[in-house]
Amino acid sequence: MKIIYRNPGVEYSINSIMSFQRDDSSAYWSDSLFYFYPQIDKEVFQNLSSESKKEYMAEKFTTIYEDIRKDIDNKIEKYQGHFDKYSNQINEALSEAFEINGGALFNDLVANVSLNPVSPRFLQEHYFEVFYLNSEKGALGVSLHEAIHYYWFYVWNREYGDDYEEYEEPSLKWILSEMVVESIMSDKRLCSINPYYPREQGGCVYSYFQDMEIKGRNILDTLRDLYDNNSIVQFMQKSHEYCIANEKCIREHIFNWGK
Repeated sequence: MKIIYRNPGVEYSINSIMSFQRDDSSAYWSDSLFYFYPQIDKEVFQNLSSESKKEYMAEKFTTIYEDIRKDIDNKIEKYQGHFDKYSNQINEALSEAFEINGGALFNDLVANVSLNPVSPRFLQEHYFEVFYLNSEKGALGVSLHEAIHYYWFYVWNREYGDDYEEYEEPSLKWILSEMVVESIMSDKRLCSINPYYPREQGGCVYSYFQDMEIKGRNILDTLRDLYDNNSIVQFMQKSHEYCIANEKCIREHIFNWGK
């Protein structure tokens, strides 16, 4: 696996930002924009028409981008150097975790350094996003999280042959893939270079998973036990069956989290 960090430009960032500012977007995803960019007036923005919203964002972020463009380019060099420093141990750890020759896979991954605080990933297109305000350590933590998704769904798809559209929110397969990141990240070769591991340091999975309990036990701890005691394919099967059996509780917790 190789990751190339690049600056995709301001228009890319604006389009990415707008994809999380739809009328049906959860506040969990949309509100971070107004936290990181106080110059964006949330009330003004929300009262605009759909077309005017994009025009408003384009005007604001074109100015913001010109002010930080050099900073983004400088950070890309740091992100790349930091990832390259650890690439061998990352490939070794992921190859062992997924029981495949990881060094021969995903040598075309692109990390777009974006103005969007949310970091989406695009499995089939082989690219994901990193928020430009990350340090090089933070960017590596985000990249490790996303890399695990690429490997997870490569092995999953090879085993089950289902449709990649099933791997996106809000499917249960997507929910499971987000939770298992912590178990796989537990390898010392990965967690030692991830500033978001363990949970006490912010966590490498979404916050609403970190306090989720099923029958009195933290769900991430249950998944970790399954991971430690099974092959990767067995882990996929058993963890998915566990999630199916407890889907109602899982979805209710996510829906009610933070209310």
